[in-house]
Amino acid sequence: MHAETSIDLLQSYQQEINSYDETIGADGRVKPHWQRLFASLEKLGIKELEVRNQEIINRLRENGVTYNIYDSSDGLNRPWQLDPIPFLIEQKEWDHISKGLKQRATVLDLMLKDIYGPQKLIRDGILPPELVFDNTGFFRPCFDIKLPSQNQLILYAADMARGPDGRMWIVDKRTQVPSGAGYAYENRRIMSKLLPELTEGMIVNRLSPFFQDFIQTETGLAQRNKENPKVVYLTPGPNNETYFEHAYLASYLGYTLAQGDDLLVRNGFVWLKSIDGLERVDVIVRRVDDDWCDPLELRVDSRLGVPGLLHVMR
Repeated sequence: MHAETSIDLLQSYQQEINSYDETIGADGRVKPHWQRLFASLEKLGIKELEVRNQEIINRLRENGVTYNIYDSSDGLNRPWQLDPIPFLIEQKEWDHISKGLKQRATVLDLMLKDIYGPQKLIRDGILPPELVFDNTGFFRPCFDIKLPSQNQLILYAADMARGPDGRMWIVDKRTQVPSGAGYAYENRRIMSKLLPELTEGMIVNRLSPFFQDFIQTETGLAQRNKENPKVVYLTPGPNNETYFEHAYLASYLGYTLAQGDDLLVRNGFVWLKSIDGLERVDVIVRRVDDDWCDPLELRVDSRLGVPGLLHVMR
């Protein structure tokens, strides 16, 4: 009875498909790793899945998970939407994707070092000068400013989609304070508590190594007090579309959440205003877009950044 119902579930699902579907392989059959998920869904039952989905919605609301959209009719604090059916990527395929992502991150890091350094790509004719110097994302005041680390690109994110050749394509790259890590972690945490049955028989990659590496990277940027550096998570404030993630990650990582007005430059250092007085800042994790970071040298109308920040970095 269970097997017949499971087959009916798969067949009814396939009958509804009228375009490309991630669950179906090139041979027209459900991919093996998706079959395991269907088996878990069948064991759970559709009615129970609906109950769990409502629990997920309630938990997201209770936890205050939001994603704000500027000028949206929903206004601020738009509830985060989480599909209870996860997107599955087989380990073999992910290993291949991971290599490509690492390669792209390496290339972007090298380009960043060169554009704000020796500019060999321009001198050798690989990049047209106007492509760099006429770009609104190129900031002359930042030339030759370097982080005290081997890599200048600390975070890199990519948007992926399945291409017509059946492989994952990178459709967009994000190096400008990319968001998503906090939402991914909250998604995984809620799903593991409210729908643990869906991962039965599967090996799920953990997210914690990413955050551990992130903490180690940020700690390594500190020039002093390397054992316990003062790290500030700089946010534009509650009106930002991903403010939930800023507050969430600052708490999870053990950093101090701060806005530009909470920081000041004095005697060549950045200081955090606190009840106990000024605390010297060692590392700033920036979630403010680059041109808003310093009203003295970048965008003069910015109220989100820290006046004199670039001078301190130099």
